[in-house]
Amino acid sequence: LTGAQDGSVRMFEWGHAQQITCFRSGGNSRVTRMRFNYQGNKFGIVDADGYISLYQTNWKCCPLTGTSPKPYLTWQCHNKTANDFVFISSSSLIATAGLSSDNRNICLWDTLVSPTNSLVHAFICHDSGATVLAYAPKHQLLISGGRKGFTCVIDLRQKQQQQLLQSHDSPVKAIAVDPTEEYFVTGSAE
Repeated sequence: LTGAQDGSVRMFEWGHAQQITCFRSGGNSRVTRMRFNYQGNKFGIVDADGYISLYQTNWKCCPLTGTSPKPYLTWQCHNKTANDFVFISSSSLIATAGLSSDNRNICLWDTLVSPTNSLVHAFICHDSGATVLAYAPKHQLLISGGRKGFTCVIDLRQKQQQQLLQSHDSPVKAIAVDPTEEYFVTGSAE
């Protein structure tokens, strides 16, 4: 799966020289992150306009009609930009990281209800925007990085921030959690 500056999203398959499906054509907002759910049957994208779109992966384009698959769900999760998201446990609960004018830059969403009522909880952290997310399922922790180099650890069971660490002097760009969830590592723009 590829996402581009022009907003296009294309799927390729090993052994095929060409794309098998174009999920989104060029001329859309820049794709900032794409992720598959844990089962691999769905994926989502977030873009520079603050939108998230969710798709089924088993949809293949019909070459005769040229029809493109449509997302089964699209809504604006941040009113300025969306930088990252993670599926939480199942495909129906999603956390997003971005920039919103009200500083609710980490949000938890339930995709099974209407988009107008889907916001489960919003966290006010990373005042200049959240850049990256990681999820530690065993401990039910959400780890986010921000533009000013801070890393935030959120307990999803209690829906509250546990820690705020100054991990870098520049934007946090990557977070990795080890398989035992004993450690996490952050990487910055510098």
